[in-house]
Amino acid sequence: MPKTARALLQLPPATAAAIEKLGADLAVARLRRKESLKTWAKRMGVSVPTLQRLEAGDPSVGIGIVATALWLIQRDGELRNVAAPEHDQGAIEMDVREALELGRARARVSAEARMNRNLGKD
Repeated sequence: MPKTARALLQLPPATAAAIEKLGADLAVARLRRKESLKTWAKRMGVSVPTLQRLEAGDPSVGIGIVATALWLIQRDGELRNVAAPEHDQGAIEMDVREALELGRARARVSAEARMNRNLGKD
């Protein structure tokens, strides 16, 4: 039996649920197209057991296989936005905090410079 990657064992519950939903949604897409497991697997270039694992939400299925399944239902274009920097809310919030801190630091330096100029006039 193959070892399970530690990362897969540490998946947050919400992430595991999202992967399971993706698998179920892909199964629905296949069924709506009236495609058998065998035919769909052949079109994807994978075995039927691999397709079954994908549709069951197995997180160890490779991203290339997921991408191929998305391509079959014409949803692979979404992949380019999944981790796009402009949608990375955590990094955006960090950038805003850093900008605010920089603004405060510059305001302090400016205030100190004005104070020193005023002290020098006496």
